[in-house]
Amino acid sequence: MTKTIGSAVLDATRQLALAGIEGAHIDARILMSSVLKVAPHQASLLGGNFLDKTQLERFGEVIQKRLSRVPVSHILGYRDFFEHRFFVTPDVLDPRPETELLVVEALKESCQNVLDLGTGSGCILLSLLAKNLSAQGLGVDISEAAIAVARKNAKNLYLQNRANFSLSNWFSNVEKQKFDLIVANPPYIHPNQLERLSPEVLKEPMMALTDNEDGLGSFKKIAMSAQKFMAVGARLVFEIGYDQGPLVAEILNTSGFQDIRVVPDLNGCDRMITCCSK
Repeated sequence: MTKTIGSAVLDATRQLALAGIEGAHIDARILMSSVLKVAPHQASLLGGNFLDKTQLERFGEVIQKRLSRVPVSHILGYRDFFEHRFFVTPDVLDPRPETELLVVEALKESCQNVLDLGTGSGCILLSLLAKNLSAQGLGVDISEAAIAVARKNAKNLYLQNRANFSLSNWFSNVEKQKFDLIVANPPYIHPNQLERLSPEVLKEPMMALTDNEDGLGSFKKIAMSAQKFMAVGARLVFEIGYDQGPLVAEILNTSGFQDIRVVPDLNGCDRMITCCSK
């Protein structure tokens, strides 16, 4: 059996759409490009070409994985984020476009010493260091597997000399020093909201999604200790849930932070919160 690239993508799109997968055509096109080892736009230009047997079988395999709701990034082994491509595994939170806003917000002021709490793939810290050639940073995570992923990404981006990673439960193993920027995308999903998440998201590390409390526990723990590790006037930037702005702002205010500001995403929903140490 032979098929053209275009017809195979069309058939796969129908299968994915029938399975209720949003963005079915985009996923099919990206997965086809990975099989062909070309950019997605090139796969579209080759639509009239025929697939060989090996390519057709491989495409069928990756589509079956997607039908099983395996995230595209887990199938490919990478995710493009901000300006770079990051190696990812099921051991880390999948870098998302909305988190790029955290990087943009953090880059509004210069920084020399950055701490990334719950670093995961390292995408936030490494994106910041790649844009600030004089900065150095530390990424910490409670997961050894995540630390291994972050270190691989640092090496891939030639940032291993400026980015260090260590195992730590928030600040527990961070040596006393003063950072001028602390960033974090902590687990903030309320346990009651987990059932609303897509099957793909639920394949990611649960401890990176929820604190199993009220979605605010991580913010409270970080805010309680952060100023001990911050220089005067240093900034703290969090990603937050769409309705958590006032709640996290109150936590930060109670903990003695100043210049607290909620930053909306492109849809006008709460997405980031930034503040400064005294």
